[in-house]
This record gives sequence, C-alpha cells and structure tokens, in this order.
Amino acid sequence: MQLEFQLLALATLALVAFGLVMVFSSTSATATLGGGSASAFLVRQAVYALVGLGAMIAFTRFDYRKLRPLAPTLLTASLGLCLAVFAIGTQVNGARRWISLGPIGLQPSELVKLSLALWIPARLVRRPRLQTLGELAKPVGLMVAIACGMIAAEPDLGTVTSILVMVAAALVVSGVPFGLIARAYALIGALGMIAVMSEPYQRARLTAFLHPMASSQGSGYQGMQSLIGLGSGGITGHGLGQGVQKIHFLPEAHTDMIASVVGEELGLIGIVLLIAFYAVFVWAGLRIALACRDPFGKAVAAALTTLIAGQAAINLAAVFGLVPLTGITLPFVSYGGSSLVVSLMAVGILLNIAVNHGKTATPEVSDRRRRNGRASHARARRR
Repeated sequence: MQLEFQLLALATLALVAFGLVMVFSSTSATATLGGGSASAFLVRQAVYALVGLGAMIAFTRFDYRKLRPLAPTLLTASLGLCLAVFAIGTQVNGARRWISLGPIGLQPSELVKLSLALWIPARLVRRPRLQTLGELAKPVGLMVAIACGMIAAEPDLGTVTSILVMVAAALVVSGVPFGLIARAYALIGALGMIAVMSEPYQRARLTAFLHPMASSQGSGYQGMQSLIGLGSGGITGHGLGQGVQKIHFLPEAHTDMIASVVGEELGLIGIVLLIAFYAVFVWAGLRIALACRDPFGKAVAAALTTLIAGQAAINLAAVFGLVPLTGITLPFVSYGGSSLVVSLMAVGILLNIAVNHGKTATPEVSDRRRRNGRASHARARRR
C-alpha cells in the first residue's frame, strides 16, 4: 500500500497548501480595506494547518485498532459538546454552531462526524448481518438520528448531509443489504423534505435554488454571485489575487464559497486541477479500504474517505449551482480551524490503516489465535 499511502499524503498536503494560498487571496483585500492586516486570516489558517498536520502525523503512528474500544467514549464526548453549543455556543449568521475558547472557535459537529465514522464500524463488526429496519435502527440508526437531529437544530443541514453520505458508505462496506439501506434512506429523505419545508430559512434556500433569478437580490444572492465569479473566470481566470467578487460581493468567499474564487482567479483550469486532487484522494482512500483485511479498518477507511469526498462534492455542487447552498466548507481548502484539524486527523487514521492493513490481526482473530494456541499446547501436554 506504499503507492496509496504516498498519493493520499501528497494529495492532502497539496490541498492544504493550495488552501492557504486561496485563503490569503480571498481575504487579503477585505482585511486591508477593513483596516486590518492583509495576512491575518492566512496566519490563523497556517496555525490550524500546523496543528492539524501534527495531529495527522500522530494518528499515522497510532494503531487505528486502539481507537475501536475508545469509539463510544469519543462519540459521547462529541455529542456532549454538540449539546453544549445550545447553552454556551456563539451565534454567527443566525446559526449556533461554535463554542468560543478565547481566540479559538470549536465546531463540535466536526468531531461528531469523525467519532461516528469510528463508532458505526465498531458496532457493525460485532453484530450479525442486519436484515430489518428495526435491527438497523438499534442502536446505529438511533444514534445517527440523535446526532443529525442535534446538528440540524443548529441549523447545519450541510453537515447532516455529509454524515448521511458517510453512514451509507460504512453500512455498504459492513455488509448491510442494499435493499435495507435504500428503504432506510427513502424514509430519511421523506422526513428531511418535511423538515426543510417546515423551516422558513431552509425553504427560502430551496426556493432560491429552483428560481435563482427571482431571488437574486435576496436568498439567492450568494448563489448568483458565485456563478458570476465562476463565469467571469473563463478558461484561465483573471490571475491569482485579481478577482473582484471576493471584495464585498460574494458572501463567505473564504469559507463556503472559496471554490468560486478559485474559478474566477484560476479559471476552469484551476477548478479541474482542484477536482483532480480530490479524485486522487478518493482513489487512494478507497484502495486502502479495499485492501484492508480487518473489517473494522475497511469500514473506517471507506467511511472517512467518503466523509471527506462527500463533503467536497456537496460544497462544489452548491458553488456550481447544482444543489441548494448548504453552508459547509471545502475540506482542506476553506478557512476554518475545526474542519481543517479534524479532516487532517481523519487522514492520519487512513494513513495508519494503509500501514497496518495486513500486519496486525483484529482483536477477534488475536483472541481466536490465543485460544487455538492454548488448545494445541494442552493437546501436546496430554500426548
């Protein structure tokens, strides 16, 4: 798995480096016009990147199998932090998603995503093959519903969507029948549509997506400005740092909509290269999952790869006007400390799976080998 290890690491580092460049490009002008330092956002993002890379290296050297017994504790702690958001969280743009720790903003939903990607495989590998919705609901479906319900209440439907994509991958790799997954997600889709239509804020986003020109100065403003930036970039773009949409025209240019800045400044070529790096990441991550002999490691690798790839696909689709805006960041590229650090932690786990996929036995195999060894020793003594 050396090739996959190297490609995954290189793709990740390239995306992080590219993200630092684009964060500076998308924030320097507005920061200067606001009387601040042009490199303020770059410096903060660089600090987050260093912390995340340190965490990635640490998890690369930490046997991923040791995370299996820790998964319930990690999930409980992350859900506790998610619940604390409603009591002590900071409200930004009408959403309460962050806990302020001095100059640092922690987004617990990012930790929930990672802990679910560990807890679900840990539960499924211990259970017989699931056959009914009731068996799927207890406890996996119930726990996913609790986590998604808390995150949706922030509100943050983009993160909920990325979690559901990740859960589907974990279920498939763990051997859950496709028909059962399809029935479960049909039910989730119906409930989700009811929730969206009953919430004015989300209903306005859906209306803006279906009729963008009718609300171009209202709820559809951000989407229209994103398309203007992408369209004006053409094939080669206006040049790095030469975009104008990011200067008080495109809201959240350095977070949710940073791909639009890429398209305006680097053109179609920049967008294609960006997608190509994610494609390399996905190929390497799925290859690691397919090669892993440990059922837990296989499901975790598939879940983490799909989590990052799914979030990237949802973000890019929203920027391109293919789906309603969701408010989630572009992994490794958008500005945001929690997203960057947690994503790099996930990469560290993936890299460790690539290293240990065939070198160590799973706990069940180890126990079986010890029992067989003791039995063989006892038989030899009797002889």
